[in-house]
Amino acid sequence: MVPLPAAAQDLRALARVLAEGSRLEDDGREVVLDLALTQAVPYRVFVLDDPARVVLDFREVNWAALGPELDASSQVTGLAMGRGDAGWSRMVLTLEGPMEIVRAGMQTDDRDGTAQVQVRLSPVSQAAFAELAARTPPGVRLPPVPVADSALPVRAEGGPIMIALDPGHGGVDPGAQRRGQDEADLMLIFAIELREVLLRSGLFDVVLTREGDWFVSLPERVTIARSAGAQAFLSLHADALAEGRARGATVYTLSETASDAASEALAEAHDRADLLAGVDLAGSDDEVAGVLLDLARLETAPRSAALADHIVAGLDRAGANLHRHPRLEAGFSVLKAADIPSVLVELGFISDPEDLANLLDADWRARVQEAIRDALVAWAAEDQAQNALLRQ
Repeated sequence: MVPLPAAAQDLRALARVLAEGSRLEDDGREVVLDLALTQAVPYRVFVLDDPARVVLDFREVNWAALGPELDASSQVTGLAMGRGDAGWSRMVLTLEGPMEIVRAGMQTDDRDGTAQVQVRLSPVSQAAFAELAARTPPGVRLPPVPVADSALPVRAEGGPIMIALDPGHGGVDPGAQRRGQDEADLMLIFAIELREVLLRSGLFDVVLTREGDWFVSLPERVTIARSAGAQAFLSLHADALAEGRARGATVYTLSETASDAASEALAEAHDRADLLAGVDLAGSDDEVAGVLLDLARLETAPRSAALADHIVAGLDRAGANLHRHPRLEAGFSVLKAADIPSVLVELGFISDPEDLANLLDADWRARVQEAIRDALVAWAAEDQAQNALLRQ
C-alpha cells in the first residue's frame, strides 16, 4: 500500500532559488553553477545534444529571485528558467561547446533547512558528449523547453479562486480495492499533490474535505466546501468493476433526472439554512425549498458542465487515458450542491492494471494534476467572462 502523506503537512511553502549564494561563472576551463535554495528538493541533471545543453530539473522551485546577472560564463550562450516537465521546474543552459558534468551535488544546512546545489562542467569531446546525451533519465519528456511562469494568467483582482478537492471514501470506507491498493488512499495522495500544484500557481486556494484516512459523510463533504466558500468542487475517485473491463478517465456531472430527486432529498435531510449561500430556507415548506434549489441549479448546471468539458479536454491534451465515453452524467450524491459547480472525476479504474500503474506513477500524476490546474484556469477565465456578460 502506498504510504499516505502526513495530514498536517504544509504544502504552501514552495522552495525558492535565492540570488544571494547563486552564481554561474567560469572557473578556468570549467563552468561552475551554484544555486542557493530555501529548502532541499529532489532534483536531476542531464545533458542533451544538438545543441549542447545542460538541463536541471527541480521538484519544484520558484525562480523569481534570479535575474540576468546570474550569467557570467563565456561558455554558456543561453540561460532559460521556468516550468518544465510535469511537476518539475527547469533550468536549461545552452553551451558554446560539449561539456560533461564532473560534479553535481546538494548540501543541506541542518540548522535552517536551506540547501546549496553545485554543478561543475568541463569540456569533453563531441563523441563523448553524444554518448552522455543518449543517457536521458527515464520518464523525462522532450523537448525540454522551460515555460516562463508568466504563462499562467495573473490572478484576478477578487483574489484566489477557492477550490474544494474531495478525495473519495476514507476511514471505514476504503472504496475500491485491488492488488493491495485502496481507492481512498490513492485519492488522498492525488488530492494532496493536486492541492500543492494549485497553490503554487498563485491563482487558487484549496480546501480538502479530508486530509487523512477518516470517514466523512457525503453531506458533510458538501458542507465543508460551502463553509470554505468554494467556487468549484472536484470529487476524485478511481473505481473498480467486478465484471467486464473498463479503463480511462471519466468526468461526471449531476444528471437532470437525478436533480429533482436530489432537491427533494436535500430539502428533507439537511438544515435548510445551509443549503444555499445567502439564501435562508428556514421556515420554507418543501415545495418552496425545491423551487429555490431548482432556480439555483439553472445557473450552476451549465457552469458544472463547462468545468467538466474543460477537464476532459485538459486530460486529453496531457495524454491521459480517457474512457471511451469520457463525459457522462449520473446521480452522485456528492454532486448535489445546488450552489457550487461540481464534477466527479474518475481518474481511472484500479481494476485495470494500466490505470492502477498510472495512479502509482508520480510522473503520471504530476502530468494529470497540471492538466487539471490548466483546465481550472481556462474554466475560471471563461466563467468570469460569462458572468461579466450577464451583468451587462
